[in-house]
Amino acid sequence: MEHNLDGTATQAAAVHTVATVVEQSQMATDTFRMRLRCPEIARRIVPGQFFMIREPNVSDPLLGRPFALFDVYEQEDGEPAGVDIGYLVLGKMTRRMAGWQAGREVEVWGPLGNGFPVSNVRHLMMVAGGIGQTPFLAVAREALGLRQYGRPPRACSRRPEQITLCYGVRTAAFLAGVEEFERLGVEVRLATDDGSRGHHGFVTELLEQTIDRGDLPDVIYCCGPEPMMKAASDIARRHNLPCWLSLETPMACGIGACFSCVVKVRVGEGEWDYRRACVDGPIFRADQIML
Repeated sequence: MEHNLDGTATQAAAVHTVATVVEQSQMATDTFRMRLRCPEIARRIVPGQFFMIREPNVSDPLLGRPFALFDVYEQEDGEPAGVDIGYLVLGKMTRRMAGWQAGREVEVWGPLGNGFPVSNVRHLMMVAGGIGQTPFLAVAREALGLRQYGRPPRACSRRPEQITLCYGVRTAAFLAGVEEFERLGVEVRLATDDGSRGHHGFVTELLEQTIDRGDLPDVIYCCGPEPMMKAASDIARRHNLPCWLSLETPMACGIGACFSCVVKVRVGEGEWDYRRACVDGPIFRADQIML
């Protein structure tokens, strides 16, 4: 696995394969976790990367849809066997996916995009909104040395003393996967818009509270709705903290051909240009992006 100068993983050689649905389960309201058997992709992918999924012999929707890695699962001998994804039922494709049963075959290509940098810090802060917690389970496992990802496998030179997840949703019914983070020893701080669980308010307010109590993180990883990520970026900038964003920009092809996922990035003093989130991202430094 090679890396860009900014520390993110470069795109591994993507493969196009037929994956088999192993199982899926409901994690929260309209939120599911699906397991796909696809060892070729599982061996290559790193936290923060994504892959495209398409239903064969279906023309509506015609194009595949992008899904971030939730985690890799292994065979009995420890070899990567496939990937897990977490998804929220929102449109035509995800409504169909919620009905897929074990044994169903689907087209998958990936891994695509870059990944989060390996976390070699004392305190790793992860900030998630909505379905944005999806990439962070693998991030936490890797940081804690519980699993290695990519070929050759990435390794952390320093184990964090603390990993914190600030996770916000509309209401408690949409909280998904909280127990899995807690089992890893991650400090989970929750926020809901309606106050039904945890902090009553924005998840970025939890980030502010953590910093205000003197528990300063060394780096912030963030994924979720754009307004939330902009707020997290502003907080990071005020406190001079490095921050990485996983953009949820809609993608049509996943390989940079269609230019549907372009984002504005800073390329110099007072200058900007467009970059494709699917190949130049989806992970960007917060100070690069013009949100």
